[in-house]
Amino acid sequence: MSDRSPRTPAVSCVFVCHDGAGRLLLARRGAGARDEPGTWDTGAGALEYGETFEAAVAREVREEYATTPLEISLLGVRNVLRDDPPSHWVAVVFAVRVDPATVAIGEPHKFDRLGWHTRDDLPTPLHSQLPPTLALLPDQLG
Repeated sequence: MSDRSPRTPAVSCVFVCHDGAGRLLLARRGAGARDEPGTWDTGAGALEYGETFEAAVAREVREEYATTPLEISLLGVRNVLRDDPPSHWVAVVFAVRVDPATVAIGEPHKFDRLGWHTRDDLPTPLHSQLPPTLALLPDQLG
């Protein structure tokens, strides 16, 4: 962080999209991604001022995956502290059921591939924050 950066954590809405039948939607981070390009991750976005968590998740799902959530469920909260890059944010984590037939890459500058995977058949390499996020996911969803 630069000396001008605020010393307060950001709030991020993280979402694990699923099809309701055990498959998880993951995106491979492209060259324009903020960090860890080439890794597979779930979706996420910053909570905007005056926005509910659910509205933020719905907006981000539309932006990133060009689809509308069918169901949004709160999974938990993570306090994320990282050394590289130095960062701190609060991740409010959600499960989001979507229709696989409607999913597409909505932000090609951030993602270069999408894939449906089961928890026991995840692609590699994984983003550093994906395993602790998936740990919040109930077994029946993935």
